[in-house]
Amino acid sequence: MSLALEHADGSWSWMVLLASLVTQALTASFPACIGIFFADLQRDFQANNSEISWFPSILGAMLQAGGPLCSILVQRYGCRVTMMIGGLLASLGMVASSFCYSLSQFYLTAGMITGLGMSFSFQSSITVLGLYFVRRRALANALASMGISLGVSLWPPFARYLLENLGWRGSFLIFGGVLLHCCVAGAIIRPVAPIVPKTKEDPPLPSKTPAQGCLAACVSAVQHHLAFDILRHNAAFCIYTLGVTWVFMGLSLPQIFMVPYAVTHGVEEYRAALLVSTVGFCNIFLRPVAALVTGRPYFARYRKYLFTLALVFNGLTNLVCALSANFWVLIGYCLVYSVSMCVIGIFLFQVLMEIVPMDRFPSALGLFSIITGIAALVSLPLAGLVLDTTGNFSYVFYLSAFFLTSAGLFMTGGFYYVKKKEEKGTQLKAVETISETSLIQGPESQEGKDSSKEQPPPEIVTSV
Repeated sequence: MSLALEHADGSWSWMVLLASLVTQALTASFPACIGIFFADLQRDFQANNSEISWFPSILGAMLQAGGPLCSILVQRYGCRVTMMIGGLLASLGMVASSFCYSLSQFYLTAGMITGLGMSFSFQSSITVLGLYFVRRRALANALASMGISLGVSLWPPFARYLLENLGWRGSFLIFGGVLLHCCVAGAIIRPVAPIVPKTKEDPPLPSKTPAQGCLAACVSAVQHHLAFDILRHNAAFCIYTLGVTWVFMGLSLPQIFMVPYAVTHGVEEYRAALLVSTVGFCNIFLRPVAALVTGRPYFARYRKYLFTLALVFNGLTNLVCALSANFWVLIGYCLVYSVSMCVIGIFLFQVLMEIVPMDRFPSALGLFSIITGIAALVSLPLAGLVLDTTGNFSYVFYLSAFFLTSAGLFMTGGFYYVKKKEEKGTQLKAVETISETSLIQGPESQEGKDSSKEQPPPEIVTSV
């Protein structure tokens, strides 16, 4: 039995859940406070919206695209070491960025190094939940995702306070110290072996040349860690990956551009920062309730469709934000927006765990993350370009609404098609099994019947 199964749903699992919650609060929710620094970064670097948008874009892309490397580290060293390495990298990137005087240096430190470190910590915190929880896995994912809501609530006012007192350079220096707490969270996790099936493999045949053998080994390792076999044979995984990639083109736009949108239309900076905090604060209370409701067995087969419905609803609510920049209208928008974000946050990785086997989840998560990371890299610069071209924030929210609504509709149709195809395949297999059984049993039974018919009746011999 795997070591992971021995610890599943045990008492220490809840400490691991706490560590995962803290890690997600420190990493995945950090981009929510970046919009607060836009004006100061533009002034110091003499850059426009499109150029500054590359910073959160690179950060978000590395947060997603670091998945394959994180998968290798998790399978090699475990979730504990990977999470602590991520905390060190994220802290180093933030501290180094506070000394940058050019955008290229800033992209490298605050974007790539910090994003890669956050990726290691964040994705290992998701993987470790699948190792420590089996029966309560859906509830554990929902409770851990509360960390993102907690971070979204606390990061913006904390960043606003630091910006006013220390400037953006001092703020990023403090952020580096805060992100070191990922190492503390990683230390809580006891070393646990990933669930990897043990299979006996025949020893490989000697290659003709060492170069060919090295190349074949590299190709095999890449295929294993990037889960290309799952991508080829699992239609639901293909649909989900493509759909979520389209989702990431617009998912983060409201959180990043809501603060500058409100400030541009006369809302005070503190009140504008509270808008993003409102979303996170509501999710702190909504996610446990939603997790208890949707964790019931009745909702198990409908989780995919609840996720896609939340995406469509989230996209439509962005249209409300584009219509008015009044503070109370935006507060109402945040309250409604937080409901759909609650469901999206709960099911984003839970649906992936249900689509792929758990022993291949780290590899599938790596491929899933690197593909969605491409969308995260393109999303914010595209929105910044639209903003620089039109000068109107409303078009950014229209863009987000289009991506989310179309992705939700696409995945709904795709999942329904895959379900019908699987049902049809099951019926065909059942029919083939019945026909094979009849073919096997038919001739024998017929032979028995014919033999019984062909046997002549016994002769009656009378002797005189």
